[in-house]
Amino acid sequence: MPEVKSDFASQIATETASGAWPSPIAAEQVARGALRLSQTVYDSDGEALYWLEGRPSQGGRSILVKRAKSSGGDHSSSNSDINQGEDSIRSLVHEYGGGAFGVDGGEVAYSNFADQRVYLAAGTKHQAISAAHPGNTHRYADYCFDRSHNRLLCVLEVHTAGASEPTNCIASVALPAGGSYSIDQAGEEPVVLASGFDFYSSPRISPDGRHLAYLCWRHPNMPWDGCELYLADVDKAGSLHNTRLVAGGPDCSVFQPQWSPQGKLFFVADQSGYWQPQVICDPTTSEVQPLVTNPAYAECEFGQPMWGFAQSTYAVLSETLAIFAFNRRGIWSLARLELDFTNGHKLVEIDSPFTEFSYLTAGKNRVAMLAASASLPQCVVEYDLQSGAFNIIKSAAGELPDKAYMSMPQVIEFPTAGGKTAFAFYYPPTNPNCKSLAGEAPPLVVKCHGGPTGGASSSLSLGIQYWTSRGFAIVDVNYGGSTGFGREYRKRLNDNWGVVDVEDCRNCVEYLVESGLADAERVAITGGSAGGYTVLCALTFTDTFKAGASHYGIGDLEALARDTHKFEARYLDNLVAPYPAGRDLYIARSPINHVDKLNCPVIFFQGLDDKVVPPNQAEAMVNALKAKGIPVAYIAYEGEAHGFRKAENIIRTIESEYYFFTRIFGIKADHSFEVQIDNLIT
Repeated sequence: MPEVKSDFASQIATETASGAWPSPIAAEQVARGALRLSQTVYDSDGEALYWLEGRPSQGGRSILVKRAKSSGGDHSSSNSDINQGEDSIRSLVHEYGGGAFGVDGGEVAYSNFADQRVYLAAGTKHQAISAAHPGNTHRYADYCFDRSHNRLLCVLEVHTAGASEPTNCIASVALPAGGSYSIDQAGEEPVVLASGFDFYSSPRISPDGRHLAYLCWRHPNMPWDGCELYLADVDKAGSLHNTRLVAGGPDCSVFQPQWSPQGKLFFVADQSGYWQPQVICDPTTSEVQPLVTNPAYAECEFGQPMWGFAQSTYAVLSETLAIFAFNRRGIWSLARLELDFTNGHKLVEIDSPFTEFSYLTAGKNRVAMLAASASLPQCVVEYDLQSGAFNIIKSAAGELPDKAYMSMPQVIEFPTAGGKTAFAFYYPPTNPNCKSLAGEAPPLVVKCHGGPTGGASSSLSLGIQYWTSRGFAIVDVNYGGSTGFGREYRKRLNDNWGVVDVEDCRNCVEYLVESGLADAERVAITGGSAGGYTVLCALTFTDTFKAGASHYGIGDLEALARDTHKFEARYLDNLVAPYPAGRDLYIARSPINHVDKLNCPVIFFQGLDDKVVPPNQAEAMVNALKAKGIPVAYIAYEGEAHGFRKAENIIRTIESEYYFFTRIFGIKADHSFEVQIDNLIT
């Protein structure tokens, strides 16, 4: 369990200006709590558990950790790092990556970030098994061992000089014959198994090696807009035959195909308007059956947007039991799906201390996952099926502040445009030693999640607690387009990005101000990537916000449409309009073209190696604001891409944003350093 510190809350609360409250939650603690956990996977024996850790203290290096059970019968375990030297395990397929490793029979296949080749590890032995290509043109992800044909199945992305975009396919890489490890590091060329679509994911071989399932989709769809699930027969030579579409389409999203031990194909699809569990019991007939028919769960989401590979919201343990996570209006729960194909299935909710779940994986009488709650940071957790206990294996934070300093999120539903409602998590200022001045409403920071097809998280964020413990209120908005509320809610943003999200953020502020929960004159807005675009639009096209922070945000939609990577190359076709036919709309909704309407201060944070949102977008906005005489700050980081991984940069970003907002709002707070703010009149 994370250690909870409890030696600070000893004073009597005194009236102090909101935003300047002394707090024990330092930026360094937030950065330490920024350990990135992902992709929990059990080995085929159901005992050894693996997960990835992105460690800011090591420059954001991604480490694969193995937790091995003791063979001595004492149920003890030990953790060890798989990576060698300075290697980082990370895939760049679709730029966002994910699915950077796979495990079977004690062997680990993984993507080496430095050269993007596939490596195989067993114990201390590591071998490159894919051929080297100059310029790292071949990228691999989403691994699945096919022992029937002694090969590794994967998604392959090939970048060819002069091509308009890279190509993607399902491919295989031969495994060393007889499991031998050779000093020859030349590796094998991949063999293409399925191609022709713009994107592929989730190659999954049936237990008998006779059937292959995979997902694919075409521009302009993103996988959550519409994708297709295919089944193919696999012959003894490993070739695919009788490939057929079994679920999904341009208006139906399919998520996470997975085989049961005896060869039933499970998946999640949203043809009903919500991602719901489905199964194909016989792959030769491809007949699809629903798994959850209880109307109480008809408007629950059992899937999520596939931003990265190898995401998982369920784990199949046997022919009679699966564990599912599902989202009900922004809050995740866990349930047992008791399978009975004769008398009907039964979904039984599991009482747990967590409100978010991801990367579920089936082990021996247990399920591992990432889990979190409003008072617990993201953790690697094991759920014991026999005892019903949840055991924390690894926490993203080693030490937590006293609970007295933790602000608990309140789910709010507020009116917005068109007679609709939207949702948010509101965090009130919380500090046992301080209270607001009489009659003072707190300053407010509005958080805009990325994606924009993402969702606000209910899990403990020390980054949020950093603000609330200093006397700021925070609201994390699930604007129209967010995940967790069904397909119709998600499609509110279609053709309306930069409109619906901004309206919802503005209406959320009005709701909180009218409720006495925020000071209308001290409202800031912050967000990263797509959330940064919402920030810039809100600052440019409304007068609700008095300051903003853009973290690698988008200022120029045209530049994004022209310069972004393949995965998102046509994303804006649905969110804005097809380009260049809809160029006028892109110009109209790009904040960079309307700086004359921008009259409040902004701080920009940017990674100089960002390929998703290139630095020139932030720099163009900064230069425009400087020329106009508006207070502006720009902090750029060498060696950072789309999102910051280095501890020192995370710390600087947190402290700089706090410094900026307090200076703009005239809050006299203590700071350890200053940020250069151009055009600031003191």
